[in-house]
Amino acid sequence: MPRTLAATELRAQVASIIEHAGSAPEEARAVAENLVLANLSGHDSHGVGMVPRYVDAVAEGGLKPNTSMRVQLDAGTLLALDGQRGYGQIVGVQAMQMGMARAKELGSCIMTLGQAHHLGRIGHFAEMAVAQGLVSIHFVNVLSRPVVAPWGGGDGRFGTNPCCIGVPLEDGAPFLLDFATSRVAQGKMRVAHNKGEKVPPGYLIDEHGRPTDNPGVVVVPQSNGLLGALMTFGEHKGYGMAIACELLGGALSGGGTWHRPADSARSVYNGMLTILIDPARLGTQASFASEARAFVDWLRQSPPGEGFDGVQIAGEPERKARLARERDGVTVDDGTWTELVAAGAKVGVALS
Repeated sequence: MPRTLAATELRAQVASIIEHAGSAPEEARAVAENLVLANLSGHDSHGVGMVPRYVDAVAEGGLKPNTSMRVQLDAGTLLALDGQRGYGQIVGVQAMQMGMARAKELGSCIMTLGQAHHLGRIGHFAEMAVAQGLVSIHFVNVLSRPVVAPWGGGDGRFGTNPCCIGVPLEDGAPFLLDFATSRVAQGKMRVAHNKGEKVPPGYLIDEHGRPTDNPGVVVVPQSNGLLGALMTFGEHKGYGMAIACELLGGALSGGGTWHRPADSARSVYNGMLTILIDPARLGTQASFASEARAFVDWLRQSPPGEGFDGVQIAGEPERKARLARERDGVTVDDGTWTELVAAGAKVGVALS
C-alpha cells in the first residue's frame, strides 16, 4: 500500500540513509532536502526514489560523498568547474553560488560544470538564480544508460537531457521552465512502473523498436536482456534540442558525451552549461519589468480552453503542488517504498 509521510519525516529518513552511505550529516541533510523538495514540487521522478540508485552508486565507487567542486578555469565572466563525481545536489549548488556571485558582480556569467553526479531537478538551480533577480539558462546532458531514441532511430542513444530557463518577474512569481527533452522523464517511467500504470501512446518504443504503453520497457530488461527507449518530445524538434543539450552540457563542459554500449552501472553523471544574466546591468530593467508583466497579464486574459481552468505560467504547477503536499504529506508508492527500505538495509538503516 502507498504510504503518506510528512515532509519533515521523509527528509529525516532519507538523510539517515545518505549519511550511513558515507556522507557527513550536513551533506546528507542537504541531499535529502533537495530530493524531498522535488517530491513536494510534484516531480516524484527526481525525488526520494533516487536514493536506492545513490546508495548503489556510492557502493560502486562512482558517486563520491563529501566531495566539492573544483575550479578548472576562472576568467571573470567565464567559469569552468569540475564536479569530481560528488553529489550533484552539493556541487551543483556550489557552482551556482559561484556563478551567481560573478553575475551580480560583473553582469553576467557563462559557467560549465562537468562530472557532477545526478544534479536532480534542474529547476532548483533556476529557482536559486531568480531569487536573486537573475535570468538563468541551463543545458544539461545525462551520462547513464541511454534511454532516449534519436528521431528516426529504434533504440536508446542518449539521455533525457533537460533544458531549463528561469526568468524573474517583478512583483510576481518567476517564469520557470524546466523540462526533459524526452516526452517524459525517465524517472516518471520508474514511478509509473512501480505503480503498475500504463502510459499514453507516443511515449515509448519497446526493445524491438515498436510503440508500447508499458513503462517497464525502460526500467527492467525485456527479452534477450534488451530495453526499450523513450521518444523525444516534438518529434524532430525535441530531438534537436536533446542533441544541443548533449553538445553544450556534455561536450562543451568537458564532462563528455555518450557514445558507447550501455552498461549496468548505477551512477548518473550530468554536465551543465549555465548562462546567468543580471537584467539590472543591461540598462533595460524598467522596460523588462513592465513588458514582461504586460505579456503575462495578456496571456492570462485568454479564455480557458476546453478541459482547462485557465492559462498557467511555467512554475505555477510546482508552486501549487508544494502548498498541497506540505499540507497533506508526500505519498510514496509501494514499489518505491520497498526500494527505499532495501536501500536503507544495505547501509544499516531500518525504515519504519
